[in-house]
Amino acid sequence: MYFELGSLLIVLLLAVFLSVLLFGASYMLGWQLPDTEKLSAYECGFDPYEDARNSFEVRFYLVAILFVVFDLEALFLFPWAVSLAQVGLEGFWGMIDFLLELGIGFFYAWRVGSLEWD
Repeated sequence: MYFELGSLLIVLLLAVFLSVLLFGASYMLGWQLPDTEKLSAYECGFDPYEDARNSFEVRFYLVAILFVVFDLEALFLFPWAVSLAQVGLEGFWGMIDFLLELGIGFFYAWRVGSLEWD
C-alpha cells in the first residue's frame, strides 16, 4: 500500500514540477507585446476592463447551459458503446430511451428558439 502511495506522490510531484517549469518557461520566453487588438473584447462581446457587475443577457446563460447539458449527455455514449456487449438488451433499450428523451429535449429547445442567436 505504501508503495502505491509513494508512486502516486512521485507522479504528483513530477506533474507539479513540470507544470511550474513549463509555465515559467512560457512566461520567460514568451513575447509580451500587448496591443489594442489583443486587449479588445473577444467572444463574449464585453470590454474586459469594465465593471465586473455588467449584466449578461439570459440567452448567453441559456446557450451555455444547453451546451453543458448536451455535452455531458453525449459523454455517456462512449462508455455505453464500449460496454454494449456486457449490458445486454436492457442496457441497449435504456440508452435508446435516454437518447430519445435527449432528442425530444433538443427538439423542444430548437422549437422554442433557444438556439437562435440574433
